[in-house]
Amino acid sequence: MTPRYARPRKPQGSTPETSAVNAILDTGLVAHVGFVSEDRPMVIPMAYARRGSTLYIHGASKARIARLAGVPVCLTVTMLTGIVAARSGFHHSVNYRSAVIHGTARHVEGDELDAALDAITDHLLPGRSGEIRPMTAQERKATGVVAIEIEHATAKSRSGPPKEDPADLGTGSWGGVLPVVTALGAGERDGDTPDDAPEPASLAAARRKFA
Repeated sequence: MTPRYARPRKPQGSTPETSAVNAILDTGLVAHVGFVSEDRPMVIPMAYARRGSTLYIHGASKARIARLAGVPVCLTVTMLTGIVAARSGFHHSVNYRSAVIHGTARHVEGDELDAALDAITDHLLPGRSGEIRPMTAQERKATGVVAIEIEHATAKSRSGPPKEDPADLGTGSWGGVLPVVTALGAGERDGDTPDDAPEPASLAAARRKFA
């Protein structure tokens, strides 16, 4: 199925461009994945990765989310960039970028499973899959991977100062934006890492990617 980066209606702030959706997906840290299980809605935060028009998530092979197949799924990624402080409670808001994805879950096996797990690792720490040992057969058996084929995607964002009522301007009260900054710090070695072991390149790559 050809992905439809479009929308049936036009809410304020929505943009249908594939590049806008992909830019959000490629720089987000966490996705919230929604699905229905046993007639109950579920939303679970997950690490993820995008390859083309396919998103990958993973979990323990016996977990319900790792066993999804042939069912509709909604995945969202949101990045908060500012708290908008207006001169009335009504006009307070937040600045953000978000992507909403609708697709169908597909169980992943074989070589695609290995590639998907590398992609998820490298999404968070670019190049990390090349710095660590290969997965063992037992680890592979314990891990389930689900692909979500993007069938419909929408990007939405807000930026800039508050929108005020004219009557509220000129009163001398403060209005503006409190920026929200996401930054990755220096790596904190565990007790088994030698003091003279250099920080792996993937950590610096992650700091650049998510700055």
